[in-house]
Amino acid sequence: MAKHKDSFNKREKEKQRQKEKQGKREKMEERKANQVKGKSLDEMMAYIDEDGNISSTPPDPEKKKVFNAEDIEIGVPKLQEIDEPLNEGKIEYFNASKGFGFIMQNNGAKIFFHINQATYPVQEGDLVNFTVERGPRGLNAVGVAKKVANS
Repeated sequence: MAKHKDSFNKREKEKQRQKEKQGKREKMEERKANQVKGKSLDEMMAYIDEDGNISSTPPDPEKKKVFNAEDIEIGVPKLQEIDEPLNEGKIEYFNASKGFGFIMQNNGAKIFFHINQATYPVQEGDLVNFTVERGPRGLNAVGVAKKVANS
């Protein structure tokens, strides 16, 4: 009676697995044999130079820079008022459906504003007084109020 074909394939697969195991064992033994042990601490140290590059030599103490922790700002800076407390300008553009517009200052600069910062119903062409603050995306007009005509 003839042997089944599967038994031959099983034997071949088992031989292949044993060969792979033997190859892994040999590689592991070779790595262990070539492993360098006992490096000193100085040989294992890595330094970062003044440009941020990794180097094997310590940095020059004369090039050391001292920083104050209070001077370092992390994240978006807090909203700050600009020096001029009250500015004058004219509403150049206003999109009522989206609720934002731009004010052309008397010095020619455009400042963004949102309808939430206006104290009255805004229209294009209105002369306004406002304060400028630095927001997360740049300068913003706040406290937009219709300019009172001088009598």
